[in-house]
Amino acid sequence: MRVILAQPRGFCAGVVRAIEIVDRALQQHGAPVYVRHEIVHNRHVVDNLRQKGARFVEELDEVPQGAVAIFSAHGVAQTVERDAEARGLDVLDATCPLVTKVHVQGRQYVAAGRTLVLIGHAGHPEVEGTIGQIPGKVLLVQSEAEVATLDLPLDAPLAYVTQTTLSVDDTRGIIDALLRRFSDIVGPDTRDICYATQNRQAAVRELSKDVEVLLVVGATNSSNSNRLREIGSESGVASYLVADGSEVKAEWFAGVRTVGITAGASAPEEMVENVIDALRALGPVDVTTMAGREEKVEFKLPSKLMQPLAAREV
Repeated sequence: MRVILAQPRGFCAGVVRAIEIVDRALQQHGAPVYVRHEIVHNRHVVDNLRQKGARFVEELDEVPQGAVAIFSAHGVAQTVERDAEARGLDVLDATCPLVTKVHVQGRQYVAAGRTLVLIGHAGHPEVEGTIGQIPGKVLLVQSEAEVATLDLPLDAPLAYVTQTTLSVDDTRGIIDALLRRFSDIVGPDTRDICYATQNRQAAVRELSKDVEVLLVVGATNSSNSNRLREIGSESGVASYLVADGSEVKAEWFAGVRTVGITAGASAPEEMVENVIDALRALGPVDVTTMAGREEKVEFKLPSKLMQPLAAREV
């Protein structure tokens, strides 16, 4: 069996930063540190951090007063920030900088007197955090059809922002529908949408041209991982989302000679290797990596984590 690995795949810079924040907080403060919600959408990552001493909570009232509290990469509402301050928590914000950029843009549009439209998925932590960061009403739009249902004057001053884990391709139709319907609408350049989402989706489209089966390594609650599987299916390839090698089924590969593997932005490379090991259990495997874009993006850690560690290293 020939296995082709997508390039790029797996961890993005925002996920790397979030995980490192938890790791460094544990080094600096010792266990436990408290993380509100899953730091990223991946069970293996969360379990690994839990074993090191991180405690994951749903709400801040589960965190002892004065303890270290970490906000997940998806971002939080301003009410959560105020609650943390009122409880005297030592907060480390692991919100992805690209998500923070959306928050800033949204506030700027509202301050300019525009009604804000958020393109995203209802219930997603990033969407809930973004809505909670905007001082004013935010209209959530999930599809082109919903654009037609917006109860607004056609000349109303509007602006749009998008959930970062949607790609340019995911949002283009909705943005076009907004531009067709409303005469006074502005929004960020499409280059502001998450680079990692776009790159991984583009890689899967290319990979799907050369494989008979696609395996996407990622969590079922990961928006970007689910979208990668959908893109494989839309390309006419049998596509499956698996958390690790234990979920790989032999019957998927009957008569199959070429398999593609990618991973969502919150899936660690060790789980990709775990899936490859599961394929090796079925027979000989030849692994290659497709030509693709190399990502060199890095995001800085919070300064209060960097300084003590730097001093300690000296």
